[in-house]
Amino acid sequence: MAQENFAQRFMRTTGRLRAVFGPAHRGTTEGEMTPENKALLAQREAEAQQWETVTRPDGSTYVVPKDPTDRSLR
Repeated sequence: MAQENFAQRFMRTTGRLRAVFGPAHRGTTEGEMTPENKALLAQREAEAQQWETVTRPDGSTYVVPKDPTDRSLR
């Protein structure tokens, strides 16, 4: 058997716990994005661009629209 990485050793060692709590997701992060995922990512990035984070003097933060004429949440 090839050299196991830490995650593989951990998964093998915790096999009994997985029997009780369920298996962990073992998917890969490598590979091409599907066209559907690319479109969804572009949509989420566009949605994120229309907001800005405002910090209050006490250090707390909140999110408001970037549109300066929209004062509904301020």
